[in-house]
Amino acid sequence: MNWNLSDGRPIWQQLHEQLTLRIATGSYVRGSKMPTVRELAAEAGVNPNTMQRALAQLEADGLVVTNRTAGRTVTDDESVLTATRRRLAHGTIKTYLDQMALLGFTRAEAAELLQTWEEEDT
Repeated sequence: MNWNLSDGRPIWQQLHEQLTLRIATGSYVRGSKMPTVRELAAEAGVNPNTMQRALAQLEADGLVVTNRTAGRTVTDDESVLTATRRRLAHGTIKTYLDQMALLGFTRAEAAELLQTWEEEDT
């Protein structure tokens, strides 16, 4: 998997966001074992301590569960996963509406354009 890391924001936050997205989209399947800190850090090209901080935040978010003997697993709590997907969707919608506002469209016009696009796409 590709890691898209950039300057300007803490790396651990970027890792946290990308791991959250991977869990929400099913790249890491609910209830499945996560790769180790070292494996993830090597894959992303970051220090294991940086990856550990991102994983600790995932655990605080309820997306990852740590078992001392079995390592980390993705939560199998569907309510947590659904809430995460909804939060990510809200962010995507806000970005869309902000971009449409920059182009001079109202929210109603943006919604209408989206509806028209959906009808044309099917």
